[in-house]
Amino acid sequence: MISALFAALLAFVQPAPAAAPAAPIVYTARIVATYPHDPDAFTQGLFWLDGRLYESTGLIGRSTIRQVNLDDGRVLRSVAIPPGQFGEGIVNWGPQIISITWQNGIGYRWDRASLRRVGQWRYDGEGWGLTQDGTSIVMSDGTAELRVLDPRRLTERRRVTVTVSGRPLAALNELEWVRGEIFANVWHTGMIVRIDPASGRVTGVIDLRDLAIQNGAAEDNVLNGIAYDPARDRLFVTGKNWAHLYEIDLVPAPGRSVE
Repeated sequence: MISALFAALLAFVQPAPAAAPAAPIVYTARIVATYPHDPDAFTQGLFWLDGRLYESTGLIGRSTIRQVNLDDGRVLRSVAIPPGQFGEGIVNWGPQIISITWQNGIGYRWDRASLRRVGQWRYDGEGWGLTQDGTSIVMSDGTAELRVLDPRRLTERRRVTVTVSGRPLAALNELEWVRGEIFANVWHTGMIVRIDPASGRVTGVIDLRDLAIQNGAAEDNVLNGIAYDPARDRLFVTGKNWAHLYEIDLVPAPGRSVE
């Protein structure tokens, strides 16, 4: 049985097996710093690289890929996704940015220095989030499965099913590789899960519901956007149409766990 803390996840998990694995650790967050964020940015993807913040935004006619100044939230450069498409996650690979779209089955390659579009690729199903581990690109599609892609051809190598206490967990959205784990927003929950990339097991749940409530004036203004700065060990989070981006530290929450 899942404790009250995880009521928001119930819509996205299936019945537990007879012998469920150990429950994940629960974390809250301490806000280290608060930065301005474009409230018109329907954030779909976020990453930090070489001292720069990159972001993708969604919605038909408003989807972009942009470079953003952390300190003041100013958009330094921006390029529009092709017309009629809903932009989703982004990830860096070499000198390029790889992007996906929601229901169009089309992804793109962009030159990171100029944000010029240099190629495109196709995939089945929906596209939600992207990250990478240095050897593979990982993609979410709104289900409980993560697709592991060859970064050169962007063909699928395998899939990993994400589970929380033995139950498949769907609605995995924006992704980020953080210290050997995959962090994933769970759509419309105000939570981020920490995933063992080998097994798919959720090892931790970061409860950011209070932060999401503070910023969620509209129904779709959900927590979405995770970036990690490995050089300074900084973790950033934001959401769709949020006016702020936060640097946070994780704080274990004793007594708050899956029963």
